[in-house]
Amino acid sequence: MAHVNDVAAYILARIGPMTAMKLQKLCYYAYGYHLAWEGRRLFPERFEAWANGPVSPDLYARHRDRFELDDGQITGDPDVLDDGERESVDIVLSNLGGLSAHDLSTMTHQEPPWINARTRARVGPLDRCDETIDDEEIYTFFDALVAADGRQA
Repeated sequence: MAHVNDVAAYILARIGPMTAMKLQKLCYYAYGYHLAWEGRRLFPERFEAWANGPVSPDLYARHRDRFELDDGQITGDPDVLDDGERESVDIVLSNLGGLSAHDLSTMTHQEPPWINARTRARVGPLDRCDETIDDEEIYTFFDALVAADGRQA
């Protein structure tokens, strides 16, 4: 199984420079869709419901204090992703990779996994929050999207 830094390194290698926030959101969407499509997690690391949307603290620790990221700036091994993992990430990048960090963040703010985690934590829209986004809620949400739209992200 890959780790979040491996997936992040793969994304940066595939589509090049982007903001740290966009990278976080693409990792989240890849994780969610992969969970729905394959019935297994893309990586073992979790996401928390931060103010700007889902964030993997493990990935954040690798890019802290950097706004823009480029290929090679996240230590990870893109080659450890198996065919199914690469396919999931590639579909997400194909469909969501052209969106801005702001667009992706706005999308997550309208989706139950992030909303429910923030509600459980009883925090306001801009408050700091480290509530974990539950895998079961991620699966339920993304599985419903897949059922409605087919395999496309």
